[in-house]
Amino acid sequence: QPFLRPYTSITGGDTRYQPYVGSVTIAGPFETSGARPVDETPSRRRIFVCRPAVGDTGDEARCARQIFSTLARRAYRRPVTERDLGVLLGFYEEGLASGGFEVGIELGLRRLLASPEFLFRIERDPADVEPGAPYRISDVELASRLSFFLWSSIPDEELLEVAIDGTLHQPEVLEAQARRMLADGRAGALVDNFAGQWLYLRNVRALTPDEDRFPDFGEALRRAFQRETELFFESILREDRGVLEFLTADYTFVNERLARHYGVPNIYGSHFRRINLPDDTRRGLLGHGSILAATAYPTRTSPVRRGKWVLENLLGTPPPQPPTNVPALEATTGAGGTMSMREAMEQHRRNPVCASCHRVMDPPGFALEQFDAVGRFRTRSESNTPIDASGMLPDGTAFEGVAGLREALLNRPNLFVTTLTERLLTYALGRGVEYYDAPAIRAITRAGARDGYRFSSLILGIIESPPFQMRRTQS
Repeated sequence: QPFLRPYTSITGGDTRYQPYVGSVTIAGPFETSGARPVDETPSRRRIFVCRPAVGDTGDEARCARQIFSTLARRAYRRPVTERDLGVLLGFYEEGLASGGFEVGIELGLRRLLASPEFLFRIERDPADVEPGAPYRISDVELASRLSFFLWSSIPDEELLEVAIDGTLHQPEVLEAQARRMLADGRAGALVDNFAGQWLYLRNVRALTPDEDRFPDFGEALRRAFQRETELFFESILREDRGVLEFLTADYTFVNERLARHYGVPNIYGSHFRRINLPDDTRRGLLGHGSILAATAYPTRTSPVRRGKWVLENLLGTPPPQPPTNVPALEATTGAGGTMSMREAMEQHRRNPVCASCHRVMDPPGFALEQFDAVGRFRTRSESNTPIDASGMLPDGTAFEGVAGLREALLNRPNLFVTTLTERLLTYALGRGVEYYDAPAIRAITRAGARDGYRFSSLILGIIESPPFQMRRTQS
C-alpha cells in the first residue's frame, strides 16, 4: 500500500512504490566578495545609531555613550541612569584599548545582555508602602507587563515613551496602547505561547502514533494539525470574534493533507485556506485533530485523557489527582475478544476507588470517541461495535456525541468564558489564579458578556484589572 507518510524503519522491508525526500542540506555562501558590506545589516544599524569620526577619541566616547544609552533603555525597559552607563562604558573602554571602537561596543553589549536588569523583570516595592500593603505598580513596570503579555517581548519605543511620561495608567491611554499592540504582528506571540500552553499545541510536535495501526500518519499531518489550530486561534484573535467561536465555529483551516485526513474533497496544495465545514461534527476546537491526537495514546483513544482535557481547559473543573496503585485498563474480554473503550471503562469503574473520578471524567471523553487516536471520524469502535457516544455532565445535562457535548457546554457559556479568562490571567501575571482574584475575573466576564465576549474585551478587562495593575509588598 502506498502510505501517505515516509517509511521510517531502519531494517528494510518497505513495500511502498513511490520515492520521498530523505533530507535537504543547505551550505554557504562561503565567499562574501561582492556582497553587501557587513555594517549595512539591519541588526548592526539598530546597534550603531551613530558613527564616530575616524581617529577622534572624543567623538568615539560621545558615540559610545549614545549607543549604550539607546540599547540600555530598550534592554532595561526604563530610563537609563548614569550608574547604568558607567558599568557599560567601563567594559567599552576595556574593549577599546584591546581592539578598537567596535570591539569596545561588543564587550559593552555582552555586559548588557548578562545584566539582571535585562534577564529579569524586576518590580521593586516603594519605600513608603507598609509591609503587606497593596499598591499600584509604576507606569514603566506596567509597560513591561503589557508588552510581555501581548508580545512576549520588550516594550517598543512608543509604549516606553508614554510610560516614562507617566500617562500609561490613564484608562484611555492604556486602552489605546493595548489595541495598537493587538493589531501589531507581534501579538502573534499569543498564538505561539498562550495557545501553545492552553491547547497543548506544544505536545503535537512529539506525537508518535503507532505506525502499524496508523500507517498514514507522518510529519506532514503532524505539522498540519498544529498549523490548523494556530490559524484558527489567530483568526479569532485578529478578527476580534467572540470567544464562544472556539466551540461553535463552522469553519477551519486546511491544506490538502489535512483535508484528506478529514475527508474534505477538492482541496489541493500545501498552502492553508479557510473552509466552511460541511457538517457540525468538526465545529470548534472539539473537532481539531491536534487536540484529539494530543489527548490520545499512540495505540488507542483515551476517554479519560480527553474528558480530563474538557474538564480542565473548557470547564475549569479539573478532576482530583488519581490515587496510587490504580489498576491497569483491561483491553480484552475473558474470552480474548477486544472490548470497546466504553466496555473497558465500565469494567474499570467497578472498582470503587476508580469510580468517583471516572464518573466525572469519562462522559465528555465518550462523546469524543467518535474520533480515533489520530482524529479521524469513525462510527465503529476498536471492537467493531457501533460507537456509543452518549454521556452526562456533572450537572446532569445529557448529551449525544460531540455535537451534543458542544451544545451542553454552550448551555452555560459563562463556564467556558470564565475558564478562558482564568487561563489568560494566569498567562498575563505569570502566577496561578488565587481566591482573591475571583472578583476581578467575575468583573471581566460580566463586562465581556456586554460586548458579546469578544476576545479584545477579555484582554482589555485583564489589562485594566487590579491583579494586572497592582501588587502587594512583602510582609
